[in-house]
Amino acid sequence: MSLVTSENSRINPWVIMIAFAILVGPFALGFHMHYPDEMYYTDAAVKMLQNGDYLTTYLGSGELRFKKPIGTYWTVLAGFKLFGVTPLASRFFFLIAGALTIGFTYWAAKVLFEDKRISGLSALIIASNPVLIFSATRSIPDVLLVLTMTASAVGFAGLIRFGDATPKKYLWILYLSLALAFEVKGLPAAALGGIGLIYLLFNPWKKISFKTIFHFPSILVSIFIGLFWFIAMWKIHGPTYLDSFLEDQVGTRVASRYLLIFQNGFLALGILILIFLPWVLFGVAQAKTSIIRVKKEDPAFFWFAILWGLAILGMGAMTSKFYERYLLPVAPVLAILLAWILVKADFESKKTGLKITSWFFLILNSIVFIFSFWLNINLGSSLLIWIQFGFALLILFYLGRLTVKSIKLPKAIAYGFMLLFFLISTGTYQISLPDQGQQVKSFALNANIDPTDKIGFIGNLHTSSKIRIGLGTDFQMIDLPRYEFREELYKYDRLIIEDKYLDSIDASAYTKQVISVNWASRAIPDLLFAAGSPKFDKLLEEKGQKYYLLETK
Repeated sequence: MSLVTSENSRINPWVIMIAFAILVGPFALGFHMHYPDEMYYTDAAVKMLQNGDYLTTYLGSGELRFKKPIGTYWTVLAGFKLFGVTPLASRFFFLIAGALTIGFTYWAAKVLFEDKRISGLSALIIASNPVLIFSATRSIPDVLLVLTMTASAVGFAGLIRFGDATPKKYLWILYLSLALAFEVKGLPAAALGGIGLIYLLFNPWKKISFKTIFHFPSILVSIFIGLFWFIAMWKIHGPTYLDSFLEDQVGTRVASRYLLIFQNGFLALGILILIFLPWVLFGVAQAKTSIIRVKKEDPAFFWFAILWGLAILGMGAMTSKFYERYLLPVAPVLAILLAWILVKADFESKKTGLKITSWFFLILNSIVFIFSFWLNINLGSSLLIWIQFGFALLILFYLGRLTVKSIKLPKAIAYGFMLLFFLISTGTYQISLPDQGQQVKSFALNANIDPTDKIGFIGNLHTSSKIRIGLGTDFQMIDLPRYEFREELYKYDRLIIEDKYLDSIDASAYTKQVISVNWASRAIPDLLFAAGSPKFDKLLEEKGQKYYLLETK
């Protein structure tokens, strides 16, 4: 075994998990970017704390919402309970879920293969998966779904390896993970789990008896966990709540036109390949030979991974609108398959491609470093950002040393990919932070605004969710209808309104104060060119996005 291979076989999954949390953490734990769907879960969690009802989910407008099971809401709620209502708290456990997904990927590969190179490489591949990284920076169901489905893959791996002699722990892991996945996402989790179980019963290479799979204690506990919230909602709200849930699960998401199905399927396949770059490129030269080898070595797992991959492509094709995150639930299993193929292709012996790729990420990180450093020099920054720059510089030197010496190149590539997000956050710090929620929070404290009065909100609902987190549980802020808000104005003595809606109401009856100014997306180029110049503040005032507080006179 070569030195490179020997070093790679000693990869510690805990180190990769910690590195993932540290490098992705700055991007995740503040609103450098805010994904639209996050508002559904953070708004509901704030309402839960205000109402003391931890089962029923509400929108920021006060309307009921039953489109997703309770798992994601409770994850946000747990963060709020532990850290208080903050951006960090809303995403903390989602970042941890991303890191744990790496650990479960390593574990599943370790159960399947004695060769530690496969498990180590699997962990590196999934740690550098852009969809996992983005999902771990958002408080939405996808990263929780991939975590629970990857945990279930550990159970499937145990059954594939040990057959009817499978230790009971793998059955407990399998069923409990699928139950939790169902409480996170619903039917997609049940579909993937059901496909996997049917495969185990009928695959011709290593059939598992029904007696082995039907482990009554773990199934019984899992049914209780998986159906608990659904039964509770039935008892509290009656069967009508199912209409909203089923419409989201199998109604509006399912495409009926053949052309759209084909387009989505083709798009899903293309994105599935792209999210595994650059790793798939390293196995192209010997792809056919390597695939034949792995298929002969363990056909049971090979076809299990292929089946799950085809299943997720089919589900993606059937959606009315496809998102790359729909592919995430099976990405760890496919990462294991890819790592297996690459190890059999002896990809580490071909150092040129690995070295070029590592240099590519080093150069790209250096460009981002220089740009972000320049931006922070010109606009001023906090001590924490300068510490982040120093830490990034140390990592760059470390990765450069690995690259020059041609050692641990897969590790250098994976860490270089994650480092990009660490450095990008130093640039978006200037563009996105403080977010509107933190600005409004600061204004409310300084102005001693009475939290007992309800506040009406008119504007972008994604911004509303950030402001709701900033204000916390003391304030009652209600999102007004986008088009019929004028009919609701009389109910509120205070309004928070986006600048573009200001001309839509008679503002003469209110006093007006600016409570938030941020970089408007359309003005980012102009603001970047003006960074460090005397006209920057004036330009931000003129072209920035503003929110106002209106109070009745």
